[in-house]
Amino acid sequence: MVSKDMLLSAGKNGKFFSARFIKKDGSTRDMVCRLGVTKHLKGGTSNLDPNKYLVVWDAQKREYRSINVETVTHVNGVPVS
Repeated sequence: MVSKDMLLSAGKNGKFFSARFIKKDGSTRDMVCRLGVTKHLKGGTSNLDPNKYLVVWDAQKREYRSINVETVTHVNGVPVS
């Protein structure tokens, strides 16, 4: 299992990084994303557990996405266990 710190270090200083993870429906998703994007926020609060999920900006879909850190299988193309 990947740690949240590993994902945070991959995206430090606003760098783009890739992540492969298993979605809630069981399919695999590859995403190029970035941390720290606030330009498109509309207010409100998140109901997600901040210890389990990481909110990122999906560079391809140009929307915010949540990654369950427990289901991440690759970070920047490197398999994680």
